[in-house]
Amino acid sequence: MVNEGHKDNEFKILLVDNMIVAEEKDELKVKLKEIFGYSQFRGNQEVVIRNILSGKNTFVIMPTGAGKSLCYQLPAMIKDGLAIVISPLIALMKNQVDQLNAYGINARFLNSTLSKGEITRLKKECITGAVKLLYVAPESLNKEENIEFLQKVNVSFVAIDEAHCISEWGHDFRPEYRKIKTMIAQLGDMNVIALTATATPKVQIDIQKNLQMEEADVFISSFNRKNLYYEVRPKKETKKQLIRFLKEHKGKSGIIYCLSRKKVEEIAQLINVNGFKAAPYHAGLDPDVRMKNQDDFLNEETDIIVATIAFGMGIDKPDVRFVVHYDVPKSLEGYYQETGRGGRDGLEGVCLMFYSHNDLSKLEKFNKDKPVQERENALVLLQEMEFYAESPVCRRKQLLHYFGEEYKEENCGSCDNCVHPRERFDGTEFVKMAIEATKQTNERFNLTHLVNVIRGTEDEYVKSYGHFDLPIFGKGDQKDADFWKSVIRQTLIYQYLEKDIDNIGV
Repeated sequence: MVNEGHKDNEFKILLVDNMIVAEEKDELKVKLKEIFGYSQFRGNQEVVIRNILSGKNTFVIMPTGAGKSLCYQLPAMIKDGLAIVISPLIALMKNQVDQLNAYGINARFLNSTLSKGEITRLKKECITGAVKLLYVAPESLNKEENIEFLQKVNVSFVAIDEAHCISEWGHDFRPEYRKIKTMIAQLGDMNVIALTATATPKVQIDIQKNLQMEEADVFISSFNRKNLYYEVRPKKETKKQLIRFLKEHKGKSGIIYCLSRKKVEEIAQLINVNGFKAAPYHAGLDPDVRMKNQDDFLNEETDIIVATIAFGMGIDKPDVRFVVHYDVPKSLEGYYQETGRGGRDGLEGVCLMFYSHNDLSKLEKFNKDKPVQERENALVLLQEMEFYAESPVCRRKQLLHYFGEEYKEENCGSCDNCVHPRERFDGTEFVKMAIEATKQTNERFNLTHLVNVIRGTEDEYVKSYGHFDLPIFGKGDQKDADFWKSVIRQTLIYQYLEKDIDNIGV
């Protein structure tokens, strides 16, 4: 689509109201200090918490490390009753509950790891009002006996953590998340708080529609993590490159992500042989071993964790100094969320990705057994990942653009493309051709089709739509397809074209 100025989003975004009564403000800060030991709120936390306390549906989009959890934990302590937190991962629940218990808060989880006796005891405590926060997996919430039990409890509100799991356009879609609204409805009419660190504009709208909370107040924090340095290197002699990189960061805490369990084991072994303290983490490990490795990393008995993407959701370790992607992630959302685990204390955080086109081909093969729609969505996410890795444009500018935020600086000074800029040239003529191709095809087609029209490639779609008759057809045949893909992507980033949120790929 040709961008004719910014269209209003379909949801409303709250402006922060500075007219807050001083006494009321202090009371909230007293609670913050008393329960969590902090003397100040960060970013949007305070306005979000006030919104929840005033009984409104609330949608929070806040990057990893910005303190999302506090947004529902503090209101849960202040409001009467039990707050239910729907969370996707057992490891994430355990981590959050351990942290809250350490603050002296009675938080518990209800999931498949509990015995029958433990569940009975837990339910009694919830009914008597002893428990303030209950973490529940959507699968557990789906069970009739659990719904019946929760109907007997005084529930203050429901928080849905990692809400992007609701959207099939997102990077981590979970079908059971689509049923959450129906489950909540059975508990009566109550406030819903949805929270996520990664949601593109399309995913935001999808989450709100699915939860029937289009009227919710939306709080979006900036996606810009200023202290993170982004770098992409070609996957050549990767093991040597990795060891060299680790030597430069000796004694620092870091996470290395790999795609397969086998690769995780192999890299963890390689690192240990080279004199570093590393431990593996993946779903195939014995749960006790996995838990021990996670705790050792959090307690600084291990410097480096080598993991599949199963690791890290809700892991609150502020001093992770580097995040390495040994293999290419499946999506920019996943990449952003994983890199966001670096430098949560605002200090140094280096994000290094090793990139090869072969990784993308492997990921495409993984998707071949999925239903058609899911496969197509996954392919679009991979194409975004490919462009990010290969593009000469500022990495920060690209990431923020992907999440619907504009980055105005020309040089962020904190990514490889800005620190070592590639040669630039005047691309005005090429950009005009990209816009012309979009207009002449009635703003209805995807990137590949536009490239074929510009280059004069007659595939079945060009033939069936008669696009070989357009004035623009074949005008750019002197350049290859990769060149034109890059031109169109940069034309998007610089906002001469925009994506059609309702039609993926257009």
